[in-house]
Amino acid sequence: MGKCAVILAGGEGKRMKINKPKPLAEVLGEPMLRWVINSVKRAGIDNICIVKGFGKEYIEEFVETLGFPVHTVYQAERLGTGHAVLQAKDFLKNTGGNVVILNGDAPFMDSETILNSYNYHENNNNAATVISAKVDDPTGYGRIVRGVSGDVVAIVEQKDADEATAAINEVNSGGFWFDTEKLLSVLGEIKSDNNANEYYLPDALKLLLKKNEKIGAFTAASSDTVLGANDPSQLKELEKIAVSKGYSC
Repeated sequence: MGKCAVILAGGEGKRMKINKPKPLAEVLGEPMLRWVINSVKRAGIDNICIVKGFGKEYIEEFVETLGFPVHTVYQAERLGTGHAVLQAKDFLKNTGGNVVILNGDAPFMDSETILNSYNYHENNNNAATVISAKVDDPTGYGRIVRGVSGDVVAIVEQKDADEATAAINEVNSGGFWFDTEKLLSVLGEIKSDNNANEYYLPDALKLLLKKNEKIGAFTAASSDTVLGANDPSQLKELEKIAVSKGYSC
């Protein structure tokens, strides 16, 4: 089956002290978005759609520098990850197959993780596969809740987690593989009935589970896949990690 990627890049860079979208903040001289795109390309995925929002003109200028075609769509209001992916509905309909959905500000989501998670997704005939990681401090991340069989039964956001769920250290990286047709069957049904009043992409999993679809989780080898930055000090920390571990764009 064919593969494509949707990369979410609509976040504002205000706390990063830049007037551009956050994914264009640089690690080792390259925008975080470029790190993600390069990993996607190295994983053998050429059909890419970027969801732009705040500062969309900067994303458009960036895309022109890539040297290869990338589709873009516009999220006029930032209403959550589920709403962002919904803007790429036509792209998904035209592509089919399987789609990997990634955050444009997670520069250490590497091609090996993308490819291995795809193989896991396909081999297990999953409707959706979460790319997860085990971290020392899960604060702020969505928790992966597994059932007795090991399949995923829920992803619970920090704001909605009770004490027991908050103690889980396997977290959502923000990366997912979906069977595109099955994703489209539930994408428009996601509700914003949560504490943040946003449309969460992980809620697509709940809807698929109600249809008795199989949801899995592929645990990345490195917890660095979940890392991002919300301010200049965190961005500097990403650079230190990249240097110490020999990461490159």
